[in-house]
Amino acid sequence: MRKTGSTARGLMLAVTLGVAGLAPIAAEVLSVRPALAQQFPAFRQALAEGVAENRALSAFYRENGYQPVWTGAEHAARRSALVSALSRAREHGLPEARYDLPGLMAAFNAVETERDRGFVEARASLAFLQFARDIHSGVLEPSEIIPDIVRELPRPDPAQLMRDFVASEPVSFIRNLAPVSPEYARLYHARRELVETIEQGGWGPQVQAGSLRPGDTGPAVIALRNRLIAMGFMPRVATARYDGMMQRAVQAYQMSVGIEADGIAGSDTIRAINTPPEERLRAITVAMERERWLNIPRGDRHVWVNLTDFTARIVDFDEVTFETRSVVGARATQTPEFSAMMDHMEINPDWTLPRSIIAEYWGALSSGGATHLNLYDGAGNVVPREFVDFSRYSPNTLPYDVRQPPGPGNALGEVKFMFPNPHSIYLHDTPSRSLFRNTVRAYSHGCIRLQDPREFAYALLAVQEDDPVTFYHNIQRTWRETSVYLEQPIPVHLVYRTAFTSAEGVMNYRNDIYGRDARLYEALVRAGVEVGA
Repeated sequence: MRKTGSTARGLMLAVTLGVAGLAPIAAEVLSVRPALAQQFPAFRQALAEGVAENRALSAFYRENGYQPVWTGAEHAARRSALVSALSRAREHGLPEARYDLPGLMAAFNAVETERDRGFVEARASLAFLQFARDIHSGVLEPSEIIPDIVRELPRPDPAQLMRDFVASEPVSFIRNLAPVSPEYARLYHARRELVETIEQGGWGPQVQAGSLRPGDTGPAVIALRNRLIAMGFMPRVATARYDGMMQRAVQAYQMSVGIEADGIAGSDTIRAINTPPEERLRAITVAMERERWLNIPRGDRHVWVNLTDFTARIVDFDEVTFETRSVVGARATQTPEFSAMMDHMEINPDWTLPRSIIAEYWGALSSGGATHLNLYDGAGNVVPREFVDFSRYSPNTLPYDVRQPPGPGNALGEVKFMFPNPHSIYLHDTPSRSLFRNTVRAYSHGCIRLQDPREFAYALLAVQEDDPVTFYHNIQRTWRETSVYLEQPIPVHLVYRTAFTSAEGVMNYRNDIYGRDARLYEALVRAGVEVGA
């Protein structure tokens, strides 16, 4: 039966949403109090039906006696906060159609009975929980798309989320659902600015040249100048010559995209500067999703390894205090993404070969070569190779460990840094130094080689040793394998960011070396994310 008269008008007015959010509710219609569920069984029944498929939400409403959260006359601030947040979901790179704000507003406006009201209460809670989950910890389940992304997402408990929400100021509560990291805020603002740029026509015509260098003039130099100005690397000037100012701007741009900063616009630089802003927008949108997966305390001090940037950094209270180049896994042996706790370093490590690498040495091992490698039995005793019939085994069935003892030529160098994990990944030194000169450094079997491992060790030890340099070298000179435990273990985050910011907010971009972000972008589009606006 439909409600009639003043009660129906009060119900409708109490939930009506205006164009700008929620219409003010007149004092005379504030007649529906928290005892609604007891007064109107139809509301309770409809609400129970509406949340039945969400066990946590059903438990929450059973716990609170089916009291309304959104549809009481006193809930205008909550409704307004929800509408405002959902209306801006696209700014965060979220799938706004998933929350169906137009449908929710229409449902509020169409309320005429207590049963209608119960269903719209359920609908509002479901939209809120979906939005809260997505903005807090991501739209996607990354490991289902790329198994090498091994992250336990910080999914909020729905029932607790509802309890906390009803006990909080709604606007600030919803605002704080998003990651509070400075990086997320910088990415958010960079995304908004880039959307504006695209709407205004982009960065101007592409540079039609194979390469440009200081002293050049002509239309291509003007196009380069205009794009550098539009991207914020040059002030607005009228120069038509590749002068010193343009050279410095090119250097700054090259640093932002991971190209050798020589100030010459070679083919790689021209290709990067001609990248459409829409492609950069996709990279930022994926980066924001990745930032949501890491919406956890990262540690006042932590190690941050960005695989696409080929760097390892120590970060103290959001400030980079140490940085070194790295070599990461090759495309065929990719380094996974995960977080773990570094608890010790091994100075003068031996190298125990994984079975996959034993296969590479199998021919040499079985024919008397690779003499730098020894076989060890389960008790740790060296097994002379002449006592082993290699024809009876394969690399996977060999009943011995294959190790290289500590020494100057050891594949792991002087030191390795351990953060126990099921992937057998660690950071380490290497005697092969030439690869660090390359811009792209994806060559390893998966572990991460450091260009400056000694300095990295000093920085880690400085918090527990008065003279970390002497401490380190007193051990290293012995060439005996020694484990040194960190008094305060620190988190290590292996991440993959093709778009990230500097502390000053300058956008940086890197190549998608493993193709992971392209796959994630496709998954976001399938989930309903509209990146083009």
